Amino acid sequence: MTGSDTPSAKPSSFRLAYVPGVTPTKWVRVWNERLPGTPLELVQVPAAEASRLLADGGAEAGLVRLPVDRDALSAIPLYTETTVVVIPKDHVATAAEDVTLADLADEIVLHPLDDLLDWEKLPGSPAIERPATTADAIELVAAGVGVLLVPQSLARLHHRKDLTYRPVLDAPESRVALSWPQEEPTPDLVEEFIGIVRGRTVNSTRGRAVTPPQPSAKEKAKAKAKRAGTGGSTGRKPAPGKQTGAGGRRGGAPKGGQAGGKRGKPRGR
Repeated sequence: MTGSDTPSAKPSSFRLAYVPGVTPTKWVRVWNERLPGTPLELVQVPAAEASRLLADGGAEAGLVRLPVDRDALSAIPLYTETTVVVIPKDHVATAAEDVTLADLADEIVLHPLDDLLDWEKLPGSPAIERPATTADAIELVAAGVGVLLVPQSLARLHHRKDLTYRPVLDAPESRVALSWPQEEPTPDLVEEFIGIVRGRTVNSTRGRAVTPPQPSAKEKAKAKAKRAGTGGSTGRKPAPGKQTGAGGRRGGAPKGGQAGGKRGKPRGR
């Protein structure tokens, strides 16, 4: 087989899954700056399917919503999102900066099938049917059917001019995490991305080969002197005008004598 017949090696890439509402832009930018030769491929996945995608090898890592299957996946919590209630702009709740679950007791609260908030008991009254998706529930809120509680990023993702939202102080919150399949050891590219999301600098040795310690300036000077044939001495030279004489004394003066040319102090009159 000639060189022209040899198939070119495909560059390695890193597949990063992310769920709706999560914005990986800043981390992708840092990745591209640090590893320009390793393409990062974004894979959008519904929140309910993210764990299965990672476990099946559909991506090397993912920005997901907790909980995940800890028997199959590792996870590092990144941040917690505020839960908000999505309401029409003319709703009475818009008069307040925030609300509580008790304030929603008389509302029809929509509960889509893709809702991942951990509810012990849903506030208000349930709708006749559960919407299939959060997007469907948003349409129902706009139609005046009820209100919807979601993580704030999802309210922003499904923004409409006729809707707004308010924080719900005592509602369950959603936690976003970086997750990847459990392996031992963790793959190098996953370690790289962990370092990026944790804010490690480019010079961090975590997850990288350790650089051998560099010699100090003193050690460099000794090595240079050795190469010059001084036998590893400090390389200091006598001061100008002075020489080393017999007995190792400067100026060649005998013991107890004065160095030649050295003047004494003038005597006082």
